[in-house]
Amino acid sequence: MRVASIIVAAGRGSRAGSAGGVPKQYWPIGGVPMVAHAIDAFAVHPAVGDILVVIHPDDTVRYEAAARPFAGRLRPPVQGGSTRQESVRAGLEALAASAPHRVLIHDAARPFLDAPLIDRVLAGLEAHPAALPCLPVTDTLKRASAGRVTGTVDRRELWRAQTPQGFSYEAILAAHRAAAKEVALGEFTDDAGLAQWFGLEVALVEGSEANRKLTSAEDLAIADGLVQFRGGRKGPVMRVGSGYDVHAFGRGDAVILCGVAIPHHKKLIGHSDADVGLHALTDALLGTLGDGDIGAHFPPSDDRWRGAASELFLKDAARRLAARGGEIVHVDLTFLCEAPRIGPYRDQMRARLAEMLGLELSQVSVKATTNEGLGFIGRGEGIAAMATATVSLP
Repeated sequence: MRVASIIVAAGRGSRAGSAGGVPKQYWPIGGVPMVAHAIDAFAVHPAVGDILVVIHPDDTVRYEAAARPFAGRLRPPVQGGSTRQESVRAGLEALAASAPHRVLIHDAARPFLDAPLIDRVLAGLEAHPAALPCLPVTDTLKRASAGRVTGTVDRRELWRAQTPQGFSYEAILAAHRAAAKEVALGEFTDDAGLAQWFGLEVALVEGSEANRKLTSAEDLAIADGLVQFRGGRKGPVMRVGSGYDVHAFGRGDAVILCGVAIPHHKKLIGHSDADVGLHALTDALLGTLGDGDIGAHFPPSDDRWRGAASELFLKDAARRLAARGGEIVHVDLTFLCEAPRIGPYRDQMRARLAEMLGLELSQVSVKATTNEGLGFIGRGEGIAAMATATVSLP
């Protein structure tokens, strides 16, 4: 039974105000954009296959940044319409080719849905074409006019509707297409209401108090504080990776270290340009991702990399980190050699590394030491390099 989810994130969130013009669905909650919390809940649920987010056309860059940690898990985003109803229909139409059996439609403004809630909605679809998570109204409700209370509303049959709302995919798609043709119909406030208009029976399932809709700046502040207090869904975490590499000397007239050619009466021998510093640093970055080492991605048995500039390897590792939503905080590189002297070229190496990785010079450290005449390094047979990379990951 294929299950897809649509997250509606195309609104402007005017009631929530703005932070530098940022719509509320991209405001950070615990250091993570609101919409990413909703994506995460569906991404980790074993029953959910396709995940599609409907966005505003002005939010492409913001969405790409928020969705980066879920690379490979999301369908391409769809641009929404001028109303929520149009946005949902755009999402449903985009799923037509994959034709899921069921679809869960959720508002990005409810970032705290969880697996048990999704399970209850899916269970409601076992015997019904639609399922709506609800909570009973517990406050006393009053009717008023002209600033004066005119009566009390009976709350016994009143419920607070939530999302995700679940549907038979074919049924809700047909309902949205039919509603789009009724010009005088007006807009429905949710998909369950549209489904009822179309004649679908909607099952009521238990909602979740945690699954509150965030509509104001105050809501966002409370949610952010709550996440930080509970220690859940926190912001970025720090990871440190290390790398080590060594290359022997051979006949030549220069040594390439960190992309800088240093005059010397020997050169380093290797399948590529033998830039021992960049090799060590590439392994350090890959280490922060748990993504193997340089040999796994650029094996020496592959002639494509014969004589290649090691800058390609380093930039590939940086690209893999960026695809996971990570950022490099600092890199530290130490060379172990008797010769050539590293000191006169240290600043040039730092500048090249900063350029390759898009970093500030202050984020790059290059050092060197001898081996006090001991071992193969002490005998001048080669150069070793140790690297440490500190990164920030969602």
